[in-house]
Amino acid sequence: MAETVRHALMDGRVQVYRRAGSPLWQCSCSVAGRQRRRTTGEESLARAKDVAQDWYLGLLGKYRAGELRAGKTFAEAADRFIDEFEVITRGERSPIYVNGHRARIANHLGPFFGGTVLSDITAGMVQDYRIHRMRQLRDGKPPSASTLHQEIVCLRQVLKSANRRRWLEHLPDLSTPFRRSTKIAHRAWLAPDDYKRLYNETRTRARDEDGKARTAKDLHDYVLLMVNTGLRPDEAAKLEFRDVAIGQEGGQQLLEIAVRGKRGVGWCKSMPGAVVPFQRLQDRHDGPSTDRLFPDSLRNPLNAALNFLDLKFDREGRRRTAYSLRHTYISMRLIEGADIYQVAKNCRTSVEMIETFYAAHIKDVIDAGAVNVRKVRGATEKPAHRPTRKARRPAPSRL
Repeated sequence: MAETVRHALMDGRVQVYRRAGSPLWQCSCSVAGRQRRRTTGEESLARAKDVAQDWYLGLLGKYRAGELRAGKTFAEAADRFIDEFEVITRGERSPIYVNGHRARIANHLGPFFGGTVLSDITAGMVQDYRIHRMRQLRDGKPPSASTLHQEIVCLRQVLKSANRRRWLEHLPDLSTPFRRSTKIAHRAWLAPDDYKRLYNETRTRARDEDGKARTAKDLHDYVLLMVNTGLRPDEAAKLEFRDVAIGQEGGQQLLEIAVRGKRGVGWCKSMPGAVVPFQRLQDRHDGPSTDRLFPDSLRNPLNAALNFLDLKFDREGRRRTAYSLRHTYISMRLIEGADIYQVAKNCRTSVEMIETFYAAHIKDVIDAGAVNVRKVRGATEKPAHRPTRKARRPAPSRL
C-alpha cells in the first residue's frame, strides 16, 4: 500500500497530507498546545494549500483573541472511555465485547482521529472516516457493513463519554448519508434434509475407533443437543452438568437447562431428542457435576464435517457455523407450527428478532388457507333492496 504523501507549509507550522487510497487532502497544525486537523475537501493540492493556510490563520486569530481554548483530544477520551466501560459493565458484558472495542480504537479509530480535538470532529470528518475505511481492502474486499457499523457505535460511545464530562458540547451527526433500506440477511441454517446429512455424517465419524473417537462422539452429541435446544454456542460452551436436569412434561422426557450467557441466567426446555445425547455425555465423561458438557472446542471438527458434505455455505453464500445449529432449531420449530412467542422465550430472544431473521424466509409459516381466501358469490344473486330516487315531498293536505 502506498505511503501517506505530506507537504509542509508556513515554515512547517502547517502540514498538508493525503492518506493512501483517499483523493482528498487533509491538513493539520498545532495551536493552543493541541494538534488539530481537518479535511480540506479538495482534491487539488494547490487549492488544498490555500484552504489549509486560511484555516491555520483563522485558528491563530481566534487564539490571540482568547476565543480558542485547548481541548481534550479523541485519544484522551478513548482512553478514559475504555477504563470506565470495562469497570461499569463488569459482569454484564463479555470481556470479548470489551476487547472488541479496545481493538477497534487501537486499529482504526485511534490512528484516524487520534490527536484531533474533540470539538473538531464533525459529521464531515466521520464521513471521511467511512470513505477511508471503505478503501482499505482486505482480500480484495472492503470491510462489511456490520464491521463499519460496530466501529461507528464505538466512536459514538467514546464521544458520549466525552460529552458526559463536558469535554464535548454536542455530538456530531453520525448517521450514514444516502442510506437506503438495508437488505435483511437471513441467518444461515440447515434445512431438514441437510441436517439429516450432517447428523448421519457425525454419527458415522463417532463410530470410528481411532485416537479421536471421544472428540467425534462429542461432536455428534453436540449437533443433536444444539438442534434440540437452540442454545447459543457460548452458552453451550459454559454449560456444566449441574445446570441440566432431566424432567418430564406432556408424557415425554426433556432437559431443563439453566442457561448462563450474554443475557444472564435464563431457562431452556429442550426437545425430547436432546435427552439421549445428554445421557451419553454423562456416561462418557463420568466426572463431577462441575465439569462442562463440552470441555474441548468442537469448532474445527464441525467445520471439517460441513466442508466434507459441501454444507459450509448455503446457496446465498452465507457461512454456516455452530450458530447455524441454533438457527436450525428456531426454523424447525416455526416449520412445525410452534408458537413464536414461546420459541422466543425459550431461546431468550425477542419475537421481533425471530420474525425479522427467521420467519420471513420460511414458507411453512405462511398459512395458505388464510391467505388464499376468495369471496363466493352466487351467479344470480341480486341485492335485496335497490335504492330508488328520492321521492318528492308530498304537498300539505288542505283542511
